[in-house]
Amino acid sequence: MNKPFSPPAPKRATNVSLREDLVAQAKDLGISLSQACEAGLADAVRQAREAKWLEENRAAIDWSNDYVARNGLPLAKYRMF
Repeated sequence: MNKPFSPPAPKRATNVSLREDLVAQAKDLGISLSQACEAGLADAVRQAREAKWLEENRAAIDWSNDYVARNGLPLAKYRMF
């Protein structure tokens, strides 16, 4: 799968609304809001891309699973385990 972003990509200022108590706790703990938000967004993008890929490829995955259920794994006789 493609990476959701390129680490050296330029950054863009954005406005977000966050719970005040979480912002205060993050500040007390020395957590960078920008880095935490970016990490959370990157994870959300990754999960959404994975879900989209699974949906787009569901028919092929189901076909492959059905084939193996009916016929076993191809070349299974050559497996060492």
